[in-house]
Amino acid sequence: MQLSEAQEQVDNWIKTYGVRYFSELTNMAILTEEVGELARLFSRMYGEQSFKSEELEAAAPEKLADEMADVLWVLICLANQTGVDLEAAFKKNMDKKTSRDSTRHQENKKLLDSK
Repeated sequence: MQLSEAQEQVDNWIKTYGVRYFSELTNMAILTEEVGELARLFSRMYGEQSFKSEELEAAAPEKLADEMADVLWVLICLANQTGVDLEAAFKKNMDKKTSRDSTRHQENKKLLDSK
């Protein structure tokens, strides 16, 4: 799926089931909340925090995917609301990173020392 298709799908869903978009500020708050939920899961899966139960730990990989999708959903809503073409923005951002960082990471001793 192309990002433009995802943006269209989200917009169609909002128009069909969601009545209207939440305000941009509300969606920004929701995005922050969703990133926090993703961070909490990462801290338990890859950090020092433990899960509260074995059931939650067993469900973690599926929950990780769901939380990432929640973040993407709200980000797409914000892009639609603000007129951002995510596909074009992503391409431009990749070009910027490639131009700026084409050798930067390959020459980073901190990264090379951890091989």
